[in-house]
Amino acid sequence: MSNTEQRVLSCIQPTGDMHIGNYFGAVANWVKMQDQYKCLYGVVDLHAMTMPYKAEKLRTQTENLFIDLLACGVDPEKCILFVQSLVPEHTELCWIFSCLASFGDLTRMTQFKEKSKVIDSSGSGNFISGGLFIYPVLQAADILVYRADKVPVGKDQEQHLELAREIARNFNRQFGDYFPEPKPLFTKTHKIASTADPTAKMSKSSGEKHYIGLFEDEKITRKKIKSAVTDSGTPLPDGEMSPGVANLLSILTACGKDEDAKSFAADYHSGGIHYGDLKGVVAEALVELTGRLKNRRDEIASDLEAVREIMIESSKQARAIAGATLKDVRVLVGLPRMR
Repeated sequence: MSNTEQRVLSCIQPTGDMHIGNYFGAVANWVKMQDQYKCLYGVVDLHAMTMPYKAEKLRTQTENLFIDLLACGVDPEKCILFVQSLVPEHTELCWIFSCLASFGDLTRMTQFKEKSKVIDSSGSGNFISGGLFIYPVLQAADILVYRADKVPVGKDQEQHLELAREIARNFNRQFGDYFPEPKPLFTKTHKIASTADPTAKMSKSSGEKHYIGLFEDEKITRKKIKSAVTDSGTPLPDGEMSPGVANLLSILTACGKDEDAKSFAADYHSGGIHYGDLKGVVAEALVELTGRLKNRRDEIASDLEAVREIMIESSKQARAIAGATLKDVRVLVGLPRMR
């Protein structure tokens, strides 16, 4: 099967403003992949409900993220861009799969443990939703409802993809060979760390200074780069590079400024680097990129009704595929046929 015939599925949660870590780590790659594969991309609002949230904010964030993705170049003419809750087959398949996933496997999911700790430490009480526990099963349904061939993953997501593969195996053993086992798609992405703590990944949950919004004001972007952590200026032994400098060079490379990044890397190892100059070039490259995206976003957001129409129509395309899967699955597992 050629790449253009393979179905690729990737999703993102609407949990707030997109930052450059999201863009360089995933979304920029989505734009490239839509010309190489049959891609389905989802805004998974149901997953966002597993943590404490406000209803109207979730609805707004879902629309905003959809606009963000369009502004970044995700093109519904080249791929299917859907909203998870507009494709109810996800949740129907999730229930069927929950009867095929073992309790033991779900208790070992690291994300449940990590997010439970976040809730415990947030001061919002000790309520932990059952949805957070069943989250990986819904994630398996997200993938398998489209019978996806490949899923782009990072190291922190391999456990969830393996659960999806295990559920597919369990289903096929019990009801006949139907679901393909989705394979991980390892693609080259730029891992961007927090500019305030370059030993940690960029994350909104860590606070304002730890992330750079993709569409935030130019002055704020420049200020955050100017205050980015570097080091004392002394090169580390054996050609190593400090996390802060490496992170700034990663941002520069991600912006397409490879030669500038190589030049500053050489200056660093020779002991002649000037961090003020590096930060100035990084800020300029980032503002140049985000400025283009921001202009495009403003244009798209000016016609919200058109955005909502795209959201509905593209989700209908996703539902046509998911519906065909559920029609087969219902018969295989012994449920009444759907007309």
